[in-house]
Amino acid sequence: MTGLGHFSMFFRRTIDIVVTVWALWTLSFVGAKAHFLLNLNVRIIHVEHVNDGLHVYLRLPMPYLVADKLGEAPGGELPDPAPFTTNSLKGEALVHYVDFEAIADDAETLAMLVGNGHSISTAQEDELTPEFRALRVHHVGNQPGFATLAEAKAVMGQEPQMHPADTVFVGDAVVDVELFYPATAVSNYTISSNLDPGLPGQEDTANLILDYGTGTPQVFRSRGLMEQPLGVSSSKWDAAATFVWEGVRHILEGIDHVLFVICLVISARMMSALLTRVTGFTVGHSVTLTMGFFGLVPSGAWFVPAVEAGIALSIVYAALLAIWPRFAGEGGNQKMLVITAAIGLLHGLGFSFVLQKILQVDAPNIWQSLLAFNVGVEIGQVAIVLLVWPTLLLLKKLNVWAWTTVRFGLAAACMAMALFWTVERMGQVVASL
Repeated sequence: MTGLGHFSMFFRRTIDIVVTVWALWTLSFVGAKAHFLLNLNVRIIHVEHVNDGLHVYLRLPMPYLVADKLGEAPGGELPDPAPFTTNSLKGEALVHYVDFEAIADDAETLAMLVGNGHSISTAQEDELTPEFRALRVHHVGNQPGFATLAEAKAVMGQEPQMHPADTVFVGDAVVDVELFYPATAVSNYTISSNLDPGLPGQEDTANLILDYGTGTPQVFRSRGLMEQPLGVSSSKWDAAATFVWEGVRHILEGIDHVLFVICLVISARMMSALLTRVTGFTVGHSVTLTMGFFGLVPSGAWFVPAVEAGIALSIVYAALLAIWPRFAGEGGNQKMLVITAAIGLLHGLGFSFVLQKILQVDAPNIWQSLLAFNVGVEIGQVAIVLLVWPTLLLLKKLNVWAWTTVRFGLAAACMAMALFWTVERMGQVVASL
């Protein structure tokens, strides 16, 4: 078989693999339904140190507390509602509402679902035992600020906003709780959660822990259910490290960002070209990551899907450069620096959308957290480069034909997936107009 025949067969097999993987990944989400929705997946925990213990102010979505406590459905009837909820059929769908009357009658029990669902342990003592102080329930979209300790305390000092006559879906409710943990000389501690409501999207829950053990609050970041204990201390480096790790995770788990960086590496024939592309991308996304986080971008419903569509197109462009180097035209490295910086602007907006779920503009130590997240993104990017670039160099030394085939195959697979995303995301843009 000729070299062209080998390439043709490799290309067809690559496309078949990409299509198969994409189909399986898509099908894994089809029909993924739950009785409860998780319309907001952010958990904020403020920890204030006092002489005799810890005051903890915690906000989390109400489905976390009740979604796994739905009763059985005897004889085809409606299932018994979960605690502090009611349910009914809306068409053929089972929907759940907040039972404010039940909450008013027994707020402490709901608060202790929160307390018992979280564990705080110190090095000096066993797990601390929570005591109920206050509870508030809010409608998502109308909830008061909770980004600082002062805001959290203000919430607990207000009268409850909701009343028994209000109709609020459980998925549209957040619960604010004030708990007190008696203890002595608390410095370092761990915090974790045993809540596992079994909801789609719960693995992406943005957890923010703000510790006020020193004059300067330290902000810690975690994602998911928090089943593994997170160490909290007064060290700003420990706090920053959680944001660095989150930046690394975001780029490595964001398949569109990974594919773009891979295509950048494939398209660079020389080390100077690689450095130019990576530098431009870094400068671009660093700028818009900050701008997007502070809201210095359009706020229309079309904007996020438009950015995501642009990111998909950037992968197509980078793949074309890898397959057909002349596509870049004249201008060399200086031109590519400008182009990759412009593309980096798009990807930076994508990073900022995620960061907005983690932090609020008025959160303490905002610049430290922003910088740490950006450093994590860079570490993730460098990790991809260090994996792909030496591998390609080694392959080129061993077999030039294999090197060419792998480069073309990777670029073609990336382009096929990006074209699918482009069509899908442009549809979302049109639907949002």
